[in-house]
Amino acid sequence: MRAMWKGSVSFGLVTIPIHLYAATENKNVSLRQVHEEDGGRIQYKRFCTIDGKEVPYSEIAKGYELDDGEMVVITDSDLAELPLSTSKSIDVVEFVPLESIDPIYFDRTYYLEPQKSMAKPYVLLRDALHKSGHVAIAKVAVRQRESLALLRVIGDVLVMTTMLWPDEVRAADFPFLNEEPPQIRDQELAMAGSLIDSLSEPVFEQDKYRDHYREALEALIEAKAAGKETTTVAAPAEEGEVVDLMAALQASVSEAKKSRKADTETTATTASTEKPKRKTTAKKKSA
Repeated sequence: MRAMWKGSVSFGLVTIPIHLYAATENKNVSLRQVHEEDGGRIQYKRFCTIDGKEVPYSEIAKGYELDDGEMVVITDSDLAELPLSTSKSIDVVEFVPLESIDPIYFDRTYYLEPQKSMAKPYVLLRDALHKSGHVAIAKVAVRQRESLALLRVIGDVLVMTTMLWPDEVRAADFPFLNEEPPQIRDQELAMAGSLIDSLSEPVFEQDKYRDHYREALEALIEAKAAGKETTTVAAPAEEGEVVDLMAALQASVSEAKKSRKADTETTATTASTEKPKRKTTAKKKSA
């Protein structure tokens, strides 16, 4: 991995120089805009809407458009003069339980690596944070934007997740919330609980989920590159509106149980058929 930022973690009077790495990456297949007829790339030129001239990148600044259409031009020197007290520093301000933070505020996640010869204070903060059972709330400025962030421990590494500010989370203001709530029967609630139980697992296992759309797109690209014929997989038909909620819940529970039973039987069959094959192969070899 390549460090995207260098700074330090300020923990009381302790300063820990660190490198910042993006903990996640986008696996989406990148597609370019091309001319369908010959595959030539589509290019865009930067030009000014007032004088119609092409503008070099060195002359491009940022602007904020006012309600009346007027544009306020903001240069890099203007931005450089703005105060960022947390520039190049992750300032820990308090410690809180992780469960007290709603995940809706989480934004991006980064790994923190100690800079050379600074492993001891890093490990000290990591172990103390892990032992406390809390996460650290901090302020940090990355790419000229100040954010809230939380520090926690994953494995043996300190991880920082930037957070949205409170006014960046929209309120769920929907008309149905102000209407008389529908009456839910006890049987419907119990059946919904049964459906949840039938689909429940002790832990979340990420590895069993795959991005089937990306895999199909990559296979399509490979087939096109090899000059093979391609086929289009029809999307499943959309189901109509569910009228009988109780019947739908019962059907869902039954389907979930059948699916679980089929998976169990498949696993058992696979295990039982693998052993005799190994014995037969061994006999042939000895003969």
